[in-house]
Amino acid sequence: QVQLVESGGGLVQPGGSLRLSCAASGSTSSLNAMGWIRQAPGKQRELVALVMLDGTTNYGEFVKGRFTISRDNGKNTESLQMNSLKPEETAIYCCNAKQYRNSLGWTDYWGQGTQVTVSS
Repeated sequence: QVQLVESGGGLVQPGGSLRLSCAASGSTSSLNAMGWIRQAPGKQRELVALVMLDGTTNYGEFVKGRFTISRDNGKNTESLQMNSLKPEETAIYCCNAKQYRNSLGWTDYWGQGTQVTVSS
């Protein structure tokens, strides 16, 4: 069992920056991918960014060049640096991890989410 806990959300002005973090605990071996999904009222859930165990990254089209995801495999943590934030990016940001085990296949884990509000 894996638990994910996010932190770092809050209020930021348009054009500002914010750094989110996610800490994993429990049976954290083979967390093949860790990433962030955001959910805003009236909108579909959207992939923000993800990072694989080998460091390979993937970003949502609209955050490329502004957001950076990283992970520390030894500490079982990941972080998301968000720059040049826009009001329309106000959302709940959720940490996600995907674990592969030979006996069970893929398992998804989710954090409780942290609110990011971009407003003057």
